[in-house]
Amino acid sequence: MTFRSLPAIALVAALVAAGSAPAHARLVASTPAAAATVGKPTKIVLTFSEKIIGMVSGADLTMTSMPGMTTHKPMKMTGFTAAMSADGKTLTLMLKHPLAVGDYQVDWHVASADTHHTQGQFAFTVK
Repeated sequence: MTFRSLPAIALVAALVAAGSAPAHARLVASTPAAAATVGKPTKIVLTFSEKIIGMVSGADLTMTSMPGMTTHKPMKMTGFTAAMSADGKTLTLMLKHPLAVGDYQVDWHVASADTHHTQGQFAFTVK
């Protein structure tokens, strides 16, 4: 091995290490799905690509519009509970009552087992 090949070896080692680094948890599925129009749901299910830490993960639900009320300001929904699945990859928001007709946005934030934080949002409509 020559001294000139050391930078190339270092570059290859860095690329291999970067490829094996843990990824951040990402949302892989939701019910209701993003941009879906659904009947009146009683729960919202968020499934992630890897196990998340329940104590520092969660979601906010906001009603962003209501039919017939053009001046309706976004209204944060309360009164639901959250539960983690046994495998730690699914967060379920259980609503006390079915959602009313309107548009909704879910803002989620999670920390994966490697403590990296990610967040995102999606919207859906209740008919």
